[in-house]
Order: sequence, then C-alpha cells, then structure tokens
Amino acid sequence: MSAANDIQTLIATELHDYDPDAGNIRTVGQVAPMPDDWHRLLLAEFRAALIEPHEVETLFPGGMTETCWAVTQSNGAYRVIYIPWAELFSLAVESKYGPVDIGVHGDAVSVFGSIH
Repeated sequence: MSAANDIQTLIATELHDYDPDAGNIRTVGQVAPMPDDWHRLLLAEFRAALIEPHEVETLFPGGMTETCWAVTQSNGAYRVIYIPWAELFSLAVESKYGPVDIGVHGDAVSVFGSIH
C-alpha cells in the first residue's frame, strides 16, 4: 500500500470515530461550549477540504525542512499536513516558502478543527 493510501486510511478511521450519526462519542477538544451541530458542520467542512495526499516540502522551527504530505487544500492561510516521521498531523501556515509547521499537532480532524 502506498503512503497516500495509508494516510487516507488514517483519515477514514478518524472520520468514523468522530461520526455523531453513528453514535460515536469521540469529540474534538473544545475550550468553549459549541452549538449542538458543531461537530457535524466541522466534519462536513473537513471532508470538503480533503485532497488526494501529495508530498510537500514543509518548513519546521529552526529552519529544518522535511517532506510531508498535504491532506487538505489551503484555506488561504492554513492547511493540514501529515508528518510521516512523527506519525501525526499538523497545522501548517501558508507562506511564500510553502507550508510552515506551527506546532499544532494531533489527529487530522482536531488539527483542522483548531482553526474553526
């Protein structure tokens, strides 16, 4: 199986785990109370933002660059990437040099939800 397929499988598992319509109880961490349909709206936005994973050079603190995988389209400011050597997802800010890791790490849905 290819790396892109492995990443898609990880994301599909997360989407299942977060699906309130399937009676699943995993929730995105929340600081403030959110409307009842917030999770459904977040999942719909996340699904709409998903792209075929592709490699992208990503800048990390200290000037290190690594090949990661873009998994969502950019909203003009951010995108979600997968860091293979860390086996987690990250929020990356868009820059003229490409995506820059900003230290928001975790599962894909939670990382995506951190900006919504």
